[in-house]
Amino acid sequence: MKQAKLPAWLQHFVAAMGGGGIFAVAFLDSSVLSFPFITDALVIGLSVQRHFRMPYYAAMAVLGSLAGCIWLYWLAKKGGEALFHRRAGVHAARTKKWVEQNAFATLCIASILPPPLPLFKITVLAEGVFQVPMSTFVMALLIGRSIRFFAEGFLAVKYGDAVLQFMLAHGWSFAAAGIAVLVVFYMLGRVGLSPKPAED
Repeated sequence: MKQAKLPAWLQHFVAAMGGGGIFAVAFLDSSVLSFPFITDALVIGLSVQRHFRMPYYAAMAVLGSLAGCIWLYWLAKKGGEALFHRRAGVHAARTKKWVEQNAFATLCIASILPPPLPLFKITVLAEGVFQVPMSTFVMALLIGRSIRFFAEGFLAVKYGDAVLQFMLAHGWSFAAAGIAVLVVFYMLGRVGLSPKPAED
């Protein structure tokens, strides 16, 4: 699996800004552009260099991603289903049904998972199009992104750059685990929502 590269101008910006650069990259990656694993690499790399600033770097990644996702959410909400169907393609109908039934769990788990699956942005778009409450949207993102970036920072402090290499090598395994968890949530929801037989 190849790691995406930042444009030269953005590399200089990140180097100069530190946590502010992480915020900017996370914002762009979660909204209009796509930099697979770059935000993760920045959090890990800077946390390895400056252990004591790890919480700051992780927080900037969380807030940048949250800001980018809120922007994408509003674009999707204004753009309607046409934008969603264009981005989601053949997954549109199933994603709509899934998000309507499992909005919080779907976004929370998708925001924890690293690439390669394009599940995250499709879920953000779907939740904007189908107008999931903003409070649910924000809380799911904060929890999921915090788990992801703070865990990466903690592991980076403990194990160094090997954390990123492990993530790159096992991205599909993480994706499969996340999908399995979503399926379990779905099945539990179906069982819980099943109508009970009438009593005599």
